[in-house]
Amino acid sequence: RRAISNGGEVGSQKSCLIAIQATLLKLKGTYGIAVLFRDCPDVMYVARVGSPLVIGIGDHEHFVASDASPLAVHTEEVVYLSDNEIAVLTADDIQIIHRDSGSVDPKIEVLEQTAAESELGDFEHYMLKEIYEQPQSIENAMRGRFNEDEATAVFGGLNMSAKDIRKVDRIVLTACGTSWHAGLVGEYLLEEFARIPTEVEYASELRYRNPPMSENTMIFAITQSGETADTLAAMRECKRKGHPTLAICNVVGSTIAREADGGIYLHAGPEVGVASTKAFTSQVTVLTLLALYFGRMRHLSYPAGSRIIRHLKEMPRIIEETLKCHEMVKYVADKYAKNNNFLYLGRLYNFPVALEGALKLKEISYIHAEGYPAAEMKHGPLALVDEVTPSVFIVPKCGIYPKVISNLEEVKARKGPVIAIACKGDEKIAELADDVIFVPDVEEYLQPLVTSIPLQLLSYHIALHRGCNVDRPRNLAKSVTVE
Repeated sequence: RRAISNGGEVGSQKSCLIAIQATLLKLKGTYGIAVLFRDCPDVMYVARVGSPLVIGIGDHEHFVASDASPLAVHTEEVVYLSDNEIAVLTADDIQIIHRDSGSVDPKIEVLEQTAAESELGDFEHYMLKEIYEQPQSIENAMRGRFNEDEATAVFGGLNMSAKDIRKVDRIVLTACGTSWHAGLVGEYLLEEFARIPTEVEYASELRYRNPPMSENTMIFAITQSGETADTLAAMRECKRKGHPTLAICNVVGSTIAREADGGIYLHAGPEVGVASTKAFTSQVTVLTLLALYFGRMRHLSYPAGSRIIRHLKEMPRIIEETLKCHEMVKYVADKYAKNNNFLYLGRLYNFPVALEGALKLKEISYIHAEGYPAAEMKHGPLALVDEVTPSVFIVPKCGIYPKVISNLEEVKARKGPVIAIACKGDEKIAELADDVIFVPDVEEYLQPLVTSIPLQLLSYHIALHRGCNVDRPRNLAKSVTVE
């Protein structure tokens, strides 16, 4: 079917390869390139540094892409090119040469995803499809990861002994964009259930900072694509300093997945829409499992661990129920689609959801939106409230519910329109807010999985009303592979 060789360039092929090698030595920064020569039209040369590059192996043919997803239509077998490698491709042959070490044996991997997973099916857009896939993607994130006898979670890829994990005295979660918001939820989870001091760092900042970290600090790089340039650079910097670096990642075979000391795959399936939806809830699910795992190694009791497992197992069904709010979300989107500024407000576990909701609206509808902790309104943002600036309050039942209601009343007193995301049966909120989107009542630490769903749908429908390209918003890329 194919031939894979490790050497033997002849004639013009050798001259072309030498020319490419000489040119690459002069390049600075990141690149992923494919080169064809007029004198050698049947040979393609591809190379990368920093930017992802995947080679698909077909039947008397090869494919080159920056991501494995589009290759699933053509082949199940791929080779992930590493930094400073050049691949020489013909229809029947693949040869890989590393800049420093010479010929390299290609490592062929089998794609987990299928072509059907990347098809739209009955949905109008990938974003909507991926929102509706969340009951299944959350189920996939949990599959095989419960040990009910021990009331804990199970991970096969951390590559650390229980003894080493118990030594961890600090966790740093590093990420960008939506993954950073998931990390904020993870910070609350890890500190509440595992009692481990946890910080969330923007990867773009961490890579250039030199924060003090003890030798027992563990790093988690959170990324959907596994190719985010800043997250990769931050992870490499922490790894260089001797810290255990693990990844929470969706794409098998990605650069971050390969370079991390260990990690956890989301198994969410391909996410095509630029605005992340199911990856966010899958990341939050995995971080909940991680908090359970660390907690049971420390202070979390057996009954508490069992309750967490029981509640997590209910989440796919509850997300199905949450999606029934879709019609109400459409109504709210119709009403507010012409407004040009939004505020998103939440507290505790729902503060990161407020940030994520605002980001979704910005990404795909091009509306200015800001997310804040609700109590911070008095420290500046309250000046933005007026009759044409809706405030989206995420206010499910929680320990400080009366406090959030008080924040909401401050907005209403200034004639600001209020959209509330609240628990079913909350009669008080229905009296206060202009519009209410009801969601199921769940434990506080699981609320981000539920409250994020209507915000995803809201941004989707507002973007549709404004004629925006939902799946491919302007100026944005699905995977940010450059600094």
